[in-house]
Amino acid sequence: MSSLATSLCGIALKNPVLAASGTFAYGVEFAKQVDLNALGGFVVKGLSREPIEGNAPPRVHETEAGMINSIGLQNIGVRAFVEQKLPALAALDTAVFANVFGNCTDDYAEVIRVLEDHEGLAGYELNVSCPNTAHGGIYFSNDPGLLAEVVTAAKRVARRRPLMVKLSPNVAAIEPLAKTAEESGADAISLVNTFISLAIDPHTRKSRIGAGFGGLSGPAIKPIALRLVYQAARAVKIPVVGLGGIATGMDAAEFLIAGATAVQVGTATFWDPRSPLRIARELGKFLKREGVAEVGKLVGIIKL
Repeated sequence: MSSLATSLCGIALKNPVLAASGTFAYGVEFAKQVDLNALGGFVVKGLSREPIEGNAPPRVHETEAGMINSIGLQNIGVRAFVEQKLPALAALDTAVFANVFGNCTDDYAEVIRVLEDHEGLAGYELNVSCPNTAHGGIYFSNDPGLLAEVVTAAKRVARRRPLMVKLSPNVAAIEPLAKTAEESGADAISLVNTFISLAIDPHTRKSRIGAGFGGLSGPAIKPIALRLVYQAARAVKIPVVGLGGIATGMDAAEFLIAGATAVQVGTATFWDPRSPLRIARELGKFLKREGVAEVGKLVGIIKL
């Protein structure tokens, strides 16, 4: 019998398949469709210091092999989250991570400071794919100096729980940024976030997304995401969580073999909210067929 049980930053996981941030709401909304306690875990949608209404519609466009979205990080704000959502999450027997973002370093720190005062979370995931308005709109994810600043500040506040940093693929090289996150105190990194993209309606000559550009996710990005996970995993000693186009157990196995300790499933949950559970089952069958006793034995065994 093959075991899917694993751990991430000392957090026990029933299996290494988590639902990704931005595609699984706050988790509790799916309680009637999905056995949340059977998940390896999930990451709630991004939380900010104050509520955000999000971008103008249309916000989502289906592509030939994926999806472009520009939701605009709509959320109820961290204080409403701890009052309205977190009590139900605290009753679950699965790992719940809070995705955190902001427009400046102080925003990130303040969101974590609020969350630190409450029970129910296993850890934090920093979304650094945001422009720093205090520094002229430079993206945290693209500048090692800004990345170091925000990770250091977040780690200083995150005393109770591990800190995972979600890296962007929209960079020249992933290794320096992965190393910066590690050296600044990150306990793990996750990647990739979406690829900046554009879809045009040839009849109207306008973007199919209200905000213009959007983020591409889904099967189309999987080969690039897999390469970036491999490169990041070789550059750091902390755990790597892989995501980007995972829709089957075989996809998950590829990311683990490339060096990921766990994976996240995002776009696939749009057409099947139960997909993380299915993917975990398929991964378990793969392990059995391959004669692998523990899922951890797959991690990083790629042969190039």
